[in-house]
Amino acid sequence: MSTPAASLPELPAGGEPLRFRPLYGQVYESLLKRIAGGEWRAGEALPSEQALAAQLGVSQGTVRKALDALALDKMIDRRQGKGTFVAELTQEQALFRFFRLTRADGERAVPSSADETLKLRPARAVEQRALGLAPDEEVIEILRTRVLDGRPTMVERVVVPAAVFPGLERLAPLPNALYALYQREYRINIAAVDERLRADAARREDVRRLGVVLGAPLLQIERVARTVEGRVVEWRLSRCDTTHLSYAVTLS
Repeated sequence: MSTPAASLPELPAGGEPLRFRPLYGQVYESLLKRIAGGEWRAGEALPSEQALAAQLGVSQGTVRKALDALALDKMIDRRQGKGTFVAELTQEQALFRFFRLTRADGERAVPSSADETLKLRPARAVEQRALGLAPDEEVIEILRTRVLDGRPTMVERVVVPAAVFPGLERLAPLPNALYALYQREYRINIAAVDERLRADAARREDVRRLGVVLGAPLLQIERVARTVEGRVVEWRLSRCDTTHLSYAVTLS
């Protein structure tokens, strides 16, 4: 695969930059943008350090330091004797990185899906705000029940811009971990999620899908998912029966 010429991000004209960035940081940002832009697919090898240094007009050591930082952020995999590759999310990796429900003993729970439906429709006001969409834009809605240990546990509503994920509705049934699918089919890498948690009471749809009584306590998780460039490409609302489960996160 031929590699187009690349350049480092330009500094503001007419003086010192507003925020000093070391050279390897500029190389990091340049390579990150190329990965995010789909220049290299998930699992594809990057050019050698020497080739990247020549493209960017920097030393090989500077490139190596930038690649080390990308590896630390899990954007690339460095394989001894083989080269450097764009990190590829497996179903298991995607689930365990972003799915936080655990059993009572602290063991991570792996969900399956049931009653999945996908539809193309106009974006609602809350989705327009979350995804930064215009009033006339369309979204693809994924609605499914998540099953853990044989019990219906979560009602999950996932909404994505139709323009960003064209034809997604034709890929049903979808895998458990959508982020691996986003990466493989659309070259979209989810780097971070923001979540808001609150308690809520079960509604009629929750009763039908989860088998709980009307008004039973549920955990509601509202999530937006961001690409490596910081763009929000998914809004997700999950309503969970945590009778047998907990939401667990490690802070460090």
